[in-house]
Amino acid sequence: MSYLELSFDLESETPDDAESACFQAGALSVTLCDASNEPVLEPGPGEVRLWRRTRIQALFDASDADITLIRRLADALDLPAGRLQARAVEDRVWEREWLRDFHPMRFGSRLWVSPRHETVTAPDAIVVQLDPGLAFGTGTHPTTAMCLSWLDAQPLQGLEVVDFGCGSGVLAIAALKLGARHAHAYDIDPQALLATRENAVDNQVFDRLTVCASTREIPPGRDLLLANILADILIAQRSQLARLLRPGGRWLLSGILSAQQSEVVSAFEQWSHMERFAQREDWVSLSGSQRH
Repeated sequence: MSYLELSFDLESETPDDAESACFQAGALSVTLCDASNEPVLEPGPGEVRLWRRTRIQALFDASDADITLIRRLADALDLPAGRLQARAVEDRVWEREWLRDFHPMRFGSRLWVSPRHETVTAPDAIVVQLDPGLAFGTGTHPTTAMCLSWLDAQPLQGLEVVDFGCGSGVLAIAALKLGARHAHAYDIDPQALLATRENAVDNQVFDRLTVCASTREIPPGRDLLLANILADILIAQRSQLARLLRPGGRWLLSGILSAQQSEVVSAFEQWSHMERFAQREDWVSLSGSQRH
């Protein structure tokens, strides 16, 4: 099957109305995407956050798309036909097509994150097999990359670990592969918990991982807490996070913009003196030890 894609930037139109008009015109799928390279970071529970400039991409069966389609869709949207851009799209195995540019990445001296379709041959490599998916976290973002590099440099043998805001579970799985005894992976997003569970099974560490939908499922007194989440969430959850660590336990906090570092350090001073471990682009990672 071949396809015709019609796309346009939203202006006064609402996303719901635009999507509805596309489907009524016969669209097989409608995608909302970023029109200006603006990142959308972790939304709150139940929040749907779009970009300030959003682009609609509607895909139609080319064999059913006659010469009146553009005019009909433009009329339904009440916009000039010239705002619609058309292009032919060939059929491909889309489930694998987008993985072509995702290759193994090394963090530190021995830790790798690799898609399942590739093989890492480096001597002594410790490999986390992970395809990008709906849940955040494959190592491509600076905050995740800094956490993975930190883990590679730590003695993790026998430790009890918490991955708070686990996303894909990459940090918990990496810690387990690097020698941690057990990990609790927590997230508020059911998709993240599903992805973490599946990725742990694929990496043969599921017997040492507990997936948690509530912090009440995490016993206190853990040895290491990993939290790669946004600064405002870290600050809001600091008391809850602190109860999970034993005295002398280690912190690794990421997802923090460099301009927010001093605020986060001050917020956690009661429990630990946090120091910057690394900075990449505008992001920093902090580490410290739980006070006795």
